[in-house]
Amino acid sequence: MTGTPDAPGCPAEFAERYRAAGWWRGETFGRMLRERAAAHPERVAIVDPAGETRRWTYGELDERADRLAAGLLARGIGKGDRVVVQLPNVAEFFEVVFALFRIGALPVFALPAHRDSEIRHFCAFTEAAAYVIQDVAEGYDYRELATRVRADVPGLEHVLVVGDPGEHTALADVPADPVPLPDEPEPHELAFLQLSGGSTGVPKLIPRTHDDYIYSLRGSNEICRVDEHSVYLCALPAAHNFPLSSPGTLGALYAGARVVLAPRPSPDVAFPLIERERVTITGLVPPLALVWTEAAAAGTPYDLSSLDVLLVGGAKFSEEAARRVRPALGCTLQQVFGMAEGLVNYTRLDDPEETIVTTQGRPISPDDEIRVVDDEDRELPVGATGHLLTRGPYTIRGYWRAPEHNATAFTADGFYRTGDVVRLTETGHIVVEGRAKDQINRGGEKVAAEEIENHLLAHPSVHDAAVVSMPDAYLGERTCAYVVLREGAEPVKSPALKKFVRERGLAAFKIPDRIEFAAAFPQTGIGKVSKKDLRAAIAAQLAAATAQH
Repeated sequence: MTGTPDAPGCPAEFAERYRAAGWWRGETFGRMLRERAAAHPERVAIVDPAGETRRWTYGELDERADRLAAGLLARGIGKGDRVVVQLPNVAEFFEVVFALFRIGALPVFALPAHRDSEIRHFCAFTEAAAYVIQDVAEGYDYRELATRVRADVPGLEHVLVVGDPGEHTALADVPADPVPLPDEPEPHELAFLQLSGGSTGVPKLIPRTHDDYIYSLRGSNEICRVDEHSVYLCALPAAHNFPLSSPGTLGALYAGARVVLAPRPSPDVAFPLIERERVTITGLVPPLALVWTEAAAAGTPYDLSSLDVLLVGGAKFSEEAARRVRPALGCTLQQVFGMAEGLVNYTRLDDPEETIVTTQGRPISPDDEIRVVDDEDRELPVGATGHLLTRGPYTIRGYWRAPEHNATAFTADGFYRTGDVVRLTETGHIVVEGRAKDQINRGGEKVAAEEIENHLLAHPSVHDAAVVSMPDAYLGERTCAYVVLREGAEPVKSPALKKFVRERGLAAFKIPDRIEFAAAFPQTGIGKVSKKDLRAAIAAQLAAATAQH
């Protein structure tokens, strides 16, 4: 079995099977960029339109990665070290991650929205050697965040800043003359750690190898018809698994294509980029896809005719919204349903329109094994709704340093329990019906109920808290926190509780959208809080309010 004490690996017989089938070809990200740069050094790889537009060729990106790798090595960062990378959509994101790939250090992909609570945990849990940030983005000063985190995580030795470093180190000062890289990783070794959208309060870390992730890129490129002529617009945060790999920026770079970075995903920013760069493919979460279709349908002065494919994933795309894409944007919709842990499903570009708008696709690989089971893990017939389990050549066999969680998140024979409730069609397409895990999918951002509850319970006036999803026409789901106050405690209102949670350093998308106060919670037959009843209550309350209007 491959793997490390930190991350369970793929059993040897499966690894042999995946290699024999040609899924794993012994490629690494470092060598992949080297080969593309050698083949077409003058071809543009990255377009960063922020401020004065920068265009990095494959040759330049390769050289920058080499120089930064040498500088990181000189600062004592090497193979196996973890580096938390929290950058917006800037060209330096790729310079940093490819430099880390070259030396076998592991990027830990954080999102720009993360704040003190999350970043402190990532740095401490991974024993990070370095933390890479932008100076200021969207009005937020990440240098101040880094100062606070560094004070709480003494082992965090380096903070590297794109832009004005303040009291930290400028990323621009790190690169050095290239040196031989004796520790370049092997294809079966870890490439990076991604964050799970897990249902518990502590995000799990997802260990991805060069072999498994590169196969998912290659498979995605084939299905999405991405080649060297493609132009991929990265509209979502670059560190998200969806815009990283489906087929994403890394898929585009694997193909020798061009990546265009959008500082923001709004139509006023993205549409001019589509026209100017002749973008052919991009990916959005459902709420943004709705905004784009509405903006295009209302009339836009920008020429969007180059756009061939719009991928929509991260949360279920409603059939009604899916039907609007082609008439409004003039491109093919491709639904994507996947997870950072592995399995990715796509509708195919030549699927019938009815299949494209009513299903979430079918798996990348012939070796993706799918089970739909009942609560007792008994397999269900085609068409029945149940829990999705999966195993395959790019699905992990365990989270990083999480043996107790792995015991329940994976079956004894290595199937990952996705937490999704689905049904299979006769054609093998998946239709997503919901989530089994205690998790809210807020427009593609996964919110763990337990994490928010723990922060609410820290308030001196709160006796108990239960966070549930509530339906929302725009985001699919929003968060509703039910709160029971302590007897005799000082009264507190919703705005004050939201402010309290925000000040505890949570990402903005995790702040409860609504807070309801209750005298007590409904209970199940065994005395647990019945979140099913709470979800039904808030849904009924919203429906009644809508009816009155």
